[in-house]
Amino acid sequence: MKAMVLEQQPGRLISKELPIPVPGPKEVLIKVEACGVCRTDLHIVDGELNRPKLPLIPGHEVVGTIVETGSRTHLRRTGERVGVPWLFKSCGVCRYCRQGNENLCEHALFTGYTADGGYAEFMTANENFIYPLPPDYDSIKAAPLLCAGLIGFRSYRMADETAGERRIKNLGLYGFGAAAHIIVQIAVAQGKEVFAFTKDGDREKQEFALDLGASWAGGSSDMPPKPLDAAIIFAPAGSLVPKALKALDKGGILVCAGIYMSDIPAFPYELLWWERKVLSVANLTRNDGYGFMEIASEIRLHTEITPYPLKQANAALDHLRSGRLKGAAVLIP
Repeated sequence: MKAMVLEQQPGRLISKELPIPVPGPKEVLIKVEACGVCRTDLHIVDGELNRPKLPLIPGHEVVGTIVETGSRTHLRRTGERVGVPWLFKSCGVCRYCRQGNENLCEHALFTGYTADGGYAEFMTANENFIYPLPPDYDSIKAAPLLCAGLIGFRSYRMADETAGERRIKNLGLYGFGAAAHIIVQIAVAQGKEVFAFTKDGDREKQEFALDLGASWAGGSSDMPPKPLDAAIIFAPAGSLVPKALKALDKGGILVCAGIYMSDIPAFPYELLWWERKVLSVANLTRNDGYGFMEIASEIRLHTEITPYPLKQANAALDHLRSGRLKGAAVLIP
């Protein structure tokens, strides 16, 4: 099979011919139809997440069809279209798994990081950690749902659950890329007013946010027209934390959604005072996945994608790094 392989960090992906992997117990072999390009992939390639297995096939927003099952596989069948997310497998026995927090598992494996992912024509996955996909989405359009959608949804739900009875009416999204362009649609459908923050002067993405239902869009240095009940930072820029805190109302909630963020600069305590809260998101659980797929079935989400042939994975990563993408990049084997 053809695959794009990372052999060292930082580095460029190398196109290789590799044997088709054999599914182990409780695993399935998937013929990849599409794989989204996530900013986490970029952090791995650039060496900012520095403990991957090497050599590595990246990619954790995978859509494909099961073509073979391993021994003791009973939940999935050949011919089924499935999605493969970031969480490849949790141990099920550590203290976090026993508490229902498998996203914090001490022995977890992650697709495209500590297990080979979907920048290839075939991959294996654990049958317990893959999802059936809503039939209304073709494979290319569905790919961004598997991380941009899932992690965005966990961040969004965390803000909602933390707010409790106080409820969120005004929501800010910092960094309007693959995740934010999905979450804005869910938030608007659920009656929230959304304020989108892009790089200063990025009128194209601001117009994109308005087209998807945001009531206001501006630069990350701007203040929104209303205080925010909650904000989610999707961009990996620590400098946005004090800016977002400044935009929060009393008791507001700030969720940092990325797996990596640059250093957060010092800021005056008054920005955190008035019981504002700062939370981080780590990975996801299967319950997040099932909850999000249910919503994606109810709300016909538009995913803006730019397709690339598999062999152009480096170009897709370059375009993501430079901020040239609107929405999400998707590789097609």
